[in-house]
Amino acid sequence: MYTPEFAADPHAAYEEMRRRHGSLVPVLLDPDVPATLVIGYHTAVQILHDPERFPADPRRWEAGLAADNPVRPMMEWRPNALRSAGMEHARYRGANVFSLGGVDLHGLRTVVQDVAIGLINELCQAGEADLITQYAFPLAFQVLNTLLGCPPEIGERVAKGMASIFEGIDAEAGNAMLAAALAELVLLKKAHPANDVTSRLLQHESGLDVTEMVHQLACIYGAGIEPQQNLIANTLLLILTDERFSGDVLDGNLAVRDALDEVLYQDPPMANYAISYPPYPVQIDGVWLPADQPVLISMSACNNDPAIASDQRTGNRAHLAWSIGPHACPAQPAAYLIAQAAIDQILDALPEMELAVPADQLVWRPGPFARALAALPVTVPGSPPIPLR
Repeated sequence: MYTPEFAADPHAAYEEMRRRHGSLVPVLLDPDVPATLVIGYHTAVQILHDPERFPADPRRWEAGLAADNPVRPMMEWRPNALRSAGMEHARYRGANVFSLGGVDLHGLRTVVQDVAIGLINELCQAGEADLITQYAFPLAFQVLNTLLGCPPEIGERVAKGMASIFEGIDAEAGNAMLAAALAELVLLKKAHPANDVTSRLLQHESGLDVTEMVHQLACIYGAGIEPQQNLIANTLLLILTDERFSGDVLDGNLAVRDALDEVLYQDPPMANYAISYPPYPVQIDGVWLPADQPVLISMSACNNDPAIASDQRTGNRAHLAWSIGPHACPAQPAAYLIAQAAIDQILDALPEMELAVPADQLVWRPGPFARALAALPVTVPGSPPIPLR
């Protein structure tokens, strides 16, 4: 799952997996990291609702993993909700739900629109652009920094560290860079609290210390930059290339929300994740899974399981892209809003933009976890800048 060949056509790989193995597939996330990939929708739902047999705490597993293994930063234990179980998980999740619940969604839409207009105005005279490096990434980055009250100079180090972790390139150094930058943000907010997610985390009754704060923020940044930019980019690719959406969205017959849901079914930005680590051998679907070995949910393969196949996905949000159960993403409303507002804004401003290369020449970044384009080049007809409010 770490090869460029898998990244180029994961759906063909999932089909072959299903033919050979059924719902539970032995895979390699790295040459030294065996795991089980869950590709059956109903099996995934069962696992995601069973945190006792499938807890998210990886500490026993990672004891035998090299410190510099490239997938370790994406999977290792951290004192946050994503990598904890039991009372620890409840404590951390409570703090995250509290801090994210304070986000003003109306104000967030305004933030997204303002950031988008600034980026679009830089594109509209260029004639061509990469919608990832020049739009989706900087938009996700700037909006999340605003939500967390993070100054740009700290945010840049956070983004570099997070990119290294997701790509598995210099991941150990990226992990260290991320932790140092986030510790600096925590100390800044302790001294100067404000109405932002970081300050609300610090104010929560759970009394998170600096180390715990760093790891809550790492989780929020991990979910808020890479997956968010990939959701925006993958949805723009769908709208630019799929006749069901390219005309209807621009003509107003289908909403951007429908295109987003199609992507969350077909090519969710986190394709394979929601990792658990059974503490003892567990039998499911007639298969014994070994103790202390990762079990990953393939949101992408499960969403496209023939057992739940449907020709009608408009308005259907039964996909697993946000996970379900006790570890379901608590930031869904904000994530949907950011992606939808970003896409609405660029389609309104540049309705005649087109893909600059054939779709089959686009390159997908390798890695077992994310479904991410390396670039999304488009041609952009010249247009006057959008007036700022």
